[in-house]
Amino acid sequence: MLQKYWELPPKGNCNSTLWKARHHLDISMVFKNLQASAAACWLYSNLTSCQTLGNMCVMNMNSLSSASTDACGLFQYVFANTAGLGTVHSISFWRQNLPWLYYGDQPGLASQVLDTTQFPASFTFKGTNKNIKLQFIAASYDAGGNFLKWQYLEGGILQLCPDTLTKLNAAYIFGTTYQQKCTISVSKILKDYSNPIFYDVFLEYYDEEDGQQYLWAVPVLNLNLQYNEMFVNRGSNMNNWLLTRRMFLVDTLSGQENDLGNQPRIIRIASEITISIRLVPNTQRGAIYPPLITIAYSDVLVQNPGAENVVVSFSVNYEMNQSEARIQTDIALGVLGGLAVLWSLLKTAGWKRRIGSPMIDLQTVLKFLLFYSGDLANVFFIISVGTGIYWLIFFKAQQYVSVLLPLPSQEDNFVSYIGCAFALKALQFLHLLVSQLTVDIFFIDWERPKGKVLKAVEGENGVRSISAPVSIWRTYFIANEWNEIQTVRKINPLFQVLAILFFLEVVGFSNLALMDSSSSLERSPESYIAPWSRILRFGVSAVLWLVIAIIQVIYFSVFYERFIEDKIRQFVDLCCMSNISVFLLSHRCFGYYIHGRSVHGHSDTNMEEMNMNLKREAENLCSQRGLLPNTDGQTFQISISSKMRQQYDRIHETLTRKQGPVRLLNSSATTFEQSTKAYHTMNKFLGSFIDHVHKEMDYIVKDKLLLEKILGMEFMEPMEKSIFYNDEGHSFSDVLYYGNEATLLIFDMLFFTIVDMATQSFVLAAVLTYLQQEIFRFIRNTVGQKNLASKTLVDERFLI
Repeated sequence: MLQKYWELPPKGNCNSTLWKARHHLDISMVFKNLQASAAACWLYSNLTSCQTLGNMCVMNMNSLSSASTDACGLFQYVFANTAGLGTVHSISFWRQNLPWLYYGDQPGLASQVLDTTQFPASFTFKGTNKNIKLQFIAASYDAGGNFLKWQYLEGGILQLCPDTLTKLNAAYIFGTTYQQKCTISVSKILKDYSNPIFYDVFLEYYDEEDGQQYLWAVPVLNLNLQYNEMFVNRGSNMNNWLLTRRMFLVDTLSGQENDLGNQPRIIRIASEITISIRLVPNTQRGAIYPPLITIAYSDVLVQNPGAENVVVSFSVNYEMNQSEARIQTDIALGVLGGLAVLWSLLKTAGWKRRIGSPMIDLQTVLKFLLFYSGDLANVFFIISVGTGIYWLIFFKAQQYVSVLLPLPSQEDNFVSYIGCAFALKALQFLHLLVSQLTVDIFFIDWERPKGKVLKAVEGENGVRSISAPVSIWRTYFIANEWNEIQTVRKINPLFQVLAILFFLEVVGFSNLALMDSSSSLERSPESYIAPWSRILRFGVSAVLWLVIAIIQVIYFSVFYERFIEDKIRQFVDLCCMSNISVFLLSHRCFGYYIHGRSVHGHSDTNMEEMNMNLKREAENLCSQRGLLPNTDGQTFQISISSKMRQQYDRIHETLTRKQGPVRLLNSSATTFEQSTKAYHTMNKFLGSFIDHVHKEMDYIVKDKLLLEKILGMEFMEPMEKSIFYNDEGHSFSDVLYYGNEATLLIFDMLFFTIVDMATQSFVLAAVLTYLQQEIFRFIRNTVGQKNLASKTLVDERFLI
C-alpha cells in the first residue's frame, strides 16, 4: 500500500481544454474533484470513484493525447497500472472496478470489432418465429458514479425529441429505417436534463442452444473524440477510428462555474445520434455485424434559455455491402449498352437504305446518335425497372433477412440512371415527333367523272362540253379522318394516370415504398411512417404503370378494337368506301400505301346505291378490295426507286411552291390555278403509277422475309423497280402515335417518376404527366394538321 502512495497518478488538469479554448470558462466545479476521484480509484479501487473518473473522461469526449493529464489521461494511467485486478468477462478492455470506456488505447481496432465478429442472433421479417425486435438495454449511471438501473431503450431513453410511445419504439423494429428530427428549446433541456445520465448500451439476444439471454456490448463512435488533437472518428477510414463505450445525452455540469446550483454557461448536447446496423455479406439467415452508435455533440452557449433553440436528430440506418449489386449493374449496362450500339447501327443502315443514300456523312452520324439515344434510354429503363422490382420483391417478401435497402446516399447511381433514361427518351420522343410532322402524304382520288356538262367559256361567245367535276368532299372527309387518328393511342392516357393515382394513393400501394419490413398496404395514423425509398418508390410506380398499361393494351386490342371500334382499320375501310388511296412517304424512298380504290368503280353516289354496293360486297358478288386480283391486301410498305422519287419531287415542288396551304380567298387566281393543276398532275401520276402505266417506274409486290420483319429493314434495294411489301399489320400507323405506343408509354412513365422523385408527390406527378401529354398532343395535332394541309392541298379550314 505504501508503494501505491508513492506512485500516485500525475496531477490532473481540471479543465476541459476544448471548452476553455472556445468559451474561456473558469475551472468547472465538477472537474475540481478530478484529482480526488483519480486517487481514490487508483489507491483503493473504489468503484464509485472509478466510475466518476470515467464519467469525467466521457464528458471530455474521451479525447486522448500523449501528454494528457486530464480525466481521460488519468483514466488511462490507472487502467494501465491496474492489470493485476483482472478483467470482466474476459474482455481485455474492461478492468475490474473500472468502467469500460475504450476499445483499445489507440485507433486501429474498429475493423476487428465491427467487421470480424458476427452478432450471435439472426433476424427474420415473417414466419411464426419472426424476430424483428432490437432489444437494446442500457446500464445507467449518474455523474457521481452511482449505478442507477438497467433499462430498455424503448420509450425514448436516447431520443430527445418528444413523440408518442408507438412512434418512439418504432426505432427498434429491425429493418425499419428511422428518422427523427426536431427543435428543442434550451430551457426545456435545462429543465428535463438537469443532471447528466451516462449509458453503457448493450443488445440483448437469446441463445437457442442453451436457452439463455445474453448481452452484447454496443460500441460508440464519438465524432467529437480527439486523439493527439485529431478528430480521428470523422473520416470514412474505419482503421483510424477509436471506438468507445459510454455516452450521455446532455451535459449541464461541465459548463457550471463555482457553484453547481448556478445555471451553466454552456451545455453540451448529443445533437445527432445514429444507430447503424450492417448485414453480413451473402447471409441467408439474417446475420448482422454488431450495431454501432454514432454520436455527435454540440456546444450551446446559454444566454437566454427561453429564446434559444437547438436542433437534434435520432436515426437508425440499415445497410449492406452494395459492391456486388453495383458490379452486376455495371455488367448489365455494359452488355445491354453494347447490344444497343449494334441495334442502332442496324437502324442506321436501314435508314440509309430507305433514304436511298449510300454515303456516310454528318447526317448519318447524327441519325445514328439519335437512334442510339432511344436504344440507350431503353437500356437504362430496363436496368432501372429491374433494379426497382428486385429490391421491391426481395426486400419486402423475404422471410429470413438476406438483403437490406441501399442507403439514400447509395441510391445516387440509380437516380442518375433514371435521369439518363428520361433525358435520352425525351430526345427520342422529340425526334419521333419531328419525323411524324414532316411526312409526305397525298390522297389519290380514283373517282372519275360520270358524264359531261356544258360550261360557259370566259372570253368566248358560247359554251362547250367538259367533264363533270368530281366532288372534293370525299377527300376532305378522308383528310379529317386522318387528322383525327394522328394522336390515337393504344391506351387511354387519362385513365392510365387516374388508375395509377388510385392504386398508389387510395388503395395504398405507395406504402410498399416505405423503408420498413412491412408489406401491408394500410398504415394506421398512430404508427410511425418510415422515410421513402427512392428505389422502392420507383419500383412500385413502375410496376403499377406497366401492369395498368399492359391491361389496357390487351383490353383495347382483344376486346374494344374487335367488338366496338378499331379506328385504324376503320380508316382503311373508309378509304375503300370513299374511293381514295393514301400514298405516304416517311423517308425519301420508303413509306406506306393504303389501297382505297373502290371495287364498285364509284363512291360519289346516293344512299341507295351505296347500300346496294355494301350488300353486294357482303354477299361476295364483286371483286375483292386488294391491290392484286383476288386478294384482300390493302396496306403495304413501299420502297420506291430514286427515279420514282425524283418524279414525285418535281410535281410536289410545284404543289408546295406557295408557302403554306393555298387560301381560297386571299390567293391570286394564277397561284391557285397552278396549285390545282399540280394537284391534278400528282393525282394522275400516282394513279397511273399504281396502275403500272409507267414501265420505267414500275413496281412489284412481294412478302417481306421474316428476318426483314424482325430487323425492321429491307434487304433488297429498289434499283429499277419499286417494291410493295404486303403489310397485314397496318404498319402505316408507325407515322402516328398509335404505332409508337411503347415509346410514348416509357416516356410518360419516366416523366411521372422524375417528377415524383423531385417532389415526392404522386398527385403532382400525375397532374403534370397528364398536362404534358395534352401539350404534346396539341402540338402533334396542330403542326400535323398544317403539314397535312400543306402536302395534300386540303385547305386547313376544312380540317375540323
